Amino acid sequence: MTQETTALAHPTVVRVSTDGRSQRGDRVRSAARTAAGSVPVVRTGPTGITAATPLVMVTSGGRTAFYGDPSPSTVREAVTELEDGTVPTADADTVVEHDPETASIPVPEHGPLSVGRRDVLGPCGWIAPLEPADWSFVSTEPTADVTAGAELLGRGRGDAAADKPVADAWETASSTDGDPVVVCNANNASGLPTGDETLLSGAPMAVLDGIAAVAEYVDAEDAVVYVNESETALQADLREAIDAAADTLPVVPQLVAGPDEFRAGEPTAALEALEGADRIEPRLQPPSPAKHGLYGRPTVIHTPRTFAQVQRAIAEPDSVDADAADPGTRIVTVAGDVADRATVELGSSASLSAASEGVEMDGSFKMACVGGVLGGITRSLDVAPTAQSLRAAGLGTDGVVELFDTDRCAVETVGKRARFASMENSGRCVPGREGTKQLAELLREIYDGSFESDKIRELGRVMRQSSNCQIGAHAPRPVTTAIDEFEPEFRAHTDGHCPSGTCTEKL
Repeated sequence: MTQETTALAHPTVVRVSTDGRSQRGDRVRSAARTAAGSVPVVRTGPTGITAATPLVMVTSGGRTAFYGDPSPSTVREAVTELEDGTVPTADADTVVEHDPETASIPVPEHGPLSVGRRDVLGPCGWIAPLEPADWSFVSTEPTADVTAGAELLGRGRGDAAADKPVADAWETASSTDGDPVVVCNANNASGLPTGDETLLSGAPMAVLDGIAAVAEYVDAEDAVVYVNESETALQADLREAIDAAADTLPVVPQLVAGPDEFRAGEPTAALEALEGADRIEPRLQPPSPAKHGLYGRPTVIHTPRTFAQVQRAIAEPDSVDADAADPGTRIVTVAGDVADRATVELGSSASLSAASEGVEMDGSFKMACVGGVLGGITRSLDVAPTAQSLRAAGLGTDGVVELFDTDRCAVETVGKRARFASMENSGRCVPGREGTKQLAELLREIYDGSFESDKIRELGRVMRQSSNCQIGAHAPRPVTTAIDEFEPEFRAHTDGHCPSGTCTEKL
């Protein structure tokens, strides 16, 4: 049986792309290794396309045959044929001709993997995630100034510079008295955006490389990767990746697990958790974390998606349009009423509607919630995935598009999200603590025949402008955007009628 090696070390290789926690993936990989004689079989990380997981890629030279979720017998036959010197194509989903030296997954012409672009996601599924030899590090040279000039914006709810130029936070941290520290915030208990997890599982070296590059830029000697405490398998992989890259990275991060609470993913709440606070709640700002962060030190806190964008901008500066309002790409998870989730990557000139091409819906499309559990409700995905376009459309920027079919009730959908906000907010500020409760109650009253649209909108305005935490500020968004799109449906409920036929009782 051939021992696993780097995915890029040999021109002929069998890749088994899996999240590493799937028994199905283990069986497929075992079948490949059993059939292999001289050909290496390498476990690679997830591609982000759940429907095709595990994905077996049989490569020889510049030709790769793809097998999505194959049976062990199909894998054994394909590997045996490869052993005989032929790339098997008869039962393959697709076959792609590509540069034999590519370090990024060759993209098929059709299917979920062809959706959008695979720039930052390119290594996911193609390289050995825990093998530094498969990665070209950029942090060994002080080149993060390339990113600073590109005006990249922070990505994701857990980023202290979300939708703002990351270089501003870097400059503040580096010019503030004290020893700066860099934090990678990968704590997300909502279960919706999987872009960060895909990167940490499929291309952890990209994230670690980006962390080290930023640390070098702000002259930080310490860095932390902050993850959910329940993600034990991911923690094990990250520890292995950190240990493997320790001799290469100029700054080696410490791995710390935090509470599986939605509020613990907010940037300053993450700092509280890292400091061991008994009560996890966001801090009052100003000062920003860049001035007064972890243990009072200047702190740069980004998500894995941001650090991966930084790494990509340094490695391929020509791939980032510095003149764009939102340079780089956006990684988007498509979820909701779909057969399987998919994580795709879209350029700034694309449309969110392209993301839906990576999944199959269970029914007919009715609406979408864009931007996470407290994102905005919309009937149309004809909007660019940039921060500016999403905000202008009243949508969120947390890299999630939930597709809902016609069986979904708009009132019930946003009512559950309002109740979620009332339970998950930290309780630190009045708008977050009391406003979310009032919002949930106003929605419950619809079922009693009272729909006070103006009162809901005014409450939402006050919460947005005066809440200390993101939960309080964003809780009204699903409700007010749903009213904009489905006000007749709200009014129908006051008469005891649910147009979708799904509401049987009060929320």
